[in-house]
Amino acid sequence: MLDLVSFFPRAVAQGIPLLFGSTGEIITEKSGNLNLGIPGVMYVGGICGVIGSFLYERSLGGAPINPVLGILIPLLCCLLGSLLMGLLYCFLTVTLRANQNVTGLAMTTFGVGFGNFFGGSLIKLTGADVPSIALSATSNLFRTTLPFASTTGAFGKLFLSFGFLAYVAIIVAFASSHVINHTRIGLHLRAVGEDPATADAAGIDITRYKYVSTCLGCMIAGLGGLYYVMDYANGVWSNDAFGDRGWLAIALVIFTIWRPSLSVFASILFGGLYILYLYMPGSGMAVKELYKMLPYVVTIIVLVFSSLRNKRENQPPESLGLPYFREDR
Repeated sequence: MLDLVSFFPRAVAQGIPLLFGSTGEIITEKSGNLNLGIPGVMYVGGICGVIGSFLYERSLGGAPINPVLGILIPLLCCLLGSLLMGLLYCFLTVTLRANQNVTGLAMTTFGVGFGNFFGGSLIKLTGADVPSIALSATSNLFRTTLPFASTTGAFGKLFLSFGFLAYVAIIVAFASSHVINHTRIGLHLRAVGEDPATADAAGIDITRYKYVSTCLGCMIAGLGGLYYVMDYANGVWSNDAFGDRGWLAIALVIFTIWRPSLSVFASILFGGLYILYLYMPGSGMAVKELYKMLPYVVTIIVLVFSSLRNKRENQPPESLGLPYFREDR
């Protein structure tokens, strides 16, 4: 039997990076852009936050950290780095109309290389004996829970024991769902993703919507990398430590049928499946790897069933992955 009070918080903590990544990718894909560079974007978001935090902590010279600056500096650095990745993707795929699949994969490779280069450089600056950077002061700020969480027993442990970025991820997901489905901006965004030629004829600025939605999606996804480092990993950066979380975030988009509100619950499910091997009998490496396959197996099953049912609302945007050129209308 699983110990729910122990398992659920760890599943949530594991799922929050996936929630940030999937929400950002859903917003991007609703505009018709297929950004397979999300793993790289999350990596860049994480390392940019680490760089900002590292430089700030070093500048203090042992003085106490300012809580406001300790949060704002890595947060802004993360958002800026992720925004630049989004702008690069848009310039290549929207302005230059490069192949979106190739561009996304190239950005993932670039993002991981960028993070490992600067991460390795910072590790050398610290002169540490282990290949990692520990930003414990900043991490404590991101991991601070609600003041009354420890006094509410199991309820506090299950729902109130997370850092503020976890709640930000949930709020952003529900807010994105509302905007996409119940506002004029969301209607225009879905129109751009479904049929950009018709949307263009209706006076909707295709380029602006693709740029804004993709850059916004990258900034949200980048927060997933920052959360992983500052909260989940206790402020410790190690090269190549993200694993396959970026790809799981993309799989989560398909699993939730492009609905951000469902991502809140599905990310917890995926997070639980990802760590399920820690709570199940059998400690062999092969058994652990089989358990880690569960999120992908579940995604494939959902994709098969949604394809068989063939409901339009369960399908991706019609123009997903296709560049738009006005003269082709």
